[in-house]
Amino acid sequence: MRVAVAGGTGVVGRYVVATLTAAGGTPVVLARSAGVDITTGAGLDAALRGVDAVIDVSNTTSGRKKDAIGFFEAGTTRLLAAGERAGVRRHVVLSIVGADRVDFGYYFGKRHQEALALASGRPVGILRSTQLYELAGQLIDRSGGPFAVVPRMRIQPLAAGEVAEALVDLLDGPPGVAPELAGPEVLELTDLARAVLSARRSRKLLLPVRAPGRTGRVMAEGALLPTGDGPRGRRTFADWLADLAPASR
Repeated sequence: MRVAVAGGTGVVGRYVVATLTAAGGTPVVLARSAGVDITTGAGLDAALRGVDAVIDVSNTTSGRKKDAIGFFEAGTTRLLAAGERAGVRRHVVLSIVGADRVDFGYYFGKRHQEALALASGRPVGILRSTQLYELAGQLIDRSGGPFAVVPRMRIQPLAAGEVAEALVDLLDGPPGVAPELAGPEVLELTDLARAVLSARRSRKLLLPVRAPGRTGRVMAEGALLPTGDGPRGRRTFADWLADLAPASR
């Protein structure tokens, strides 16, 4: 099976490519570095020629509502249209647990992406996942200066490789929104960040913050946790950190 992976060079995308390859599939990476821009459509039709399915894990780092909606609208609309022209039989989208409940700019973009995909009439499957273990390190890296600014959030994170496995499994699953995927433990994001800083032997000082208003309150209280039963990751944060630590010393 030939499967196009939008965002195939990103954190989850690399694992999706590896999972497909290990299963005997043929991944086709859709990324600017591969000559494909899903937001403009450049190179997209040629890349989807002969492709059986699409897994969309494309992403933006902007937290602004306007930017997030614009990115996901452009990419999703063009991917679906190009997929229909190419005869793609399955379209899988990675979304976020709680994005429909938390009024944060980036999550508005994910809501819009889900709505566009589900309303398209195409054979779409949506996987809502909780945050990745990598989130803490990403926030640390984005914090300039001596402080690591990390929001107070209760999350149930999991390994990117397990998200990739679930996305590949969804290629053969029923259309619609799949049961929410989450990690094995409920943790505080600031605790993850503190552990990552220690593993890296970083001199940055952790600065926990709460997002303003109701959004910050509900995130701190657990609005990004799954609300029902669903698949759960097996790999704990301690397992993941143990692999990270030797490379960080």
